[in-house]
Amino acid sequence: MKLSIGGFSFNNMRVEGKMDIFSYIDTVHARYQLHAIDFWNAFFADSSRPLWKVADDDQLRRIRDALKEREMTLVNIAVDSAHLWDADPEVREALHQNALSYLRAAEILEAKSVRLDAVLHGDGQLSDEALDYIVERYREYADRAADGGYWVGPENHTGLALFPESLVRISEAVDHPHYGILLHLGRWQATGVPFGHRKATAEDAALLAKEGDRQVSRWVRHTHVDHRLIEADNAVERVSSLIQNGYDGYWAIEYNADNDQLNAVGDALNKLRHHVAACRNESSSSEHISD
Repeated sequence: MKLSIGGFSFNNMRVEGKMDIFSYIDTVHARYQLHAIDFWNAFFADSSRPLWKVADDDQLRRIRDALKEREMTLVNIAVDSAHLWDADPEVREALHQNALSYLRAAEILEAKSVRLDAVLHGDGQLSDEALDYIVERYREYADRAADGGYWVGPENHTGLALFPESLVRISEAVDHPHYGILLHLGRWQATGVPFGHRKATAEDAALLAKEGDRQVSRWVRHTHVDHRLIEADNAVERVSSLIQNGYDGYWAIEYNADNDQLNAVGDALNKLRHHVAACRNESSSSEHISD
């Protein structure tokens, strides 16, 4: 089963000085018995500045060696402070240079993918100028990723990327084999959804989340699964829906619990393992019946 853990799951421990990149790697391997891992760049960057500076080459090689010693696959690096679009051209260029430094780091670390956000903030509007720039950059980065044997792309994480229509427009325009989406299941905001004069219900929200996942499913190459989805009544259905749409990648827990993070992540991982197994069993049973 393809399971991983996202680095943000231990952000509180990182901030408290109780976990660094090396203890994180060892925890995922030894405590949770996993051979795959996601990184969040806060664990190996100088985050004291607006654009987080990546670690030097010696540190990156030590991190790579720690992974190799444990025969671990670095499935994804989620990079903050290197998003593509900003209205200020000088800021855009600085972000671009920072993105290039993280792509180089990914190549040293032998990562399988890199998440670079399309934008940091915004009202969800995707202008023609922003679209053209974002598409051009993702193509450029995907060309480089092709040479390095990995893929690059956005997450439904911030700004306009929280609207599935925007990610569909971007993905259709990029159209590159080394581009993909890191899907945070159900992390969507709705636009133009008619509820009449009533407020959206929990059922409405669940339907919108499932539909957003479906709209982008053809480009999804990695996932983050949060605590809300893990505990949802329809969790198995949501996971199954993505599998039925062709997804066969890793499922990574991203759950920054308020306290007792080691046990909380372990519990979430076990539940995710159960959900994915239930979907696989359901699929096998359906195939057996159809035979």
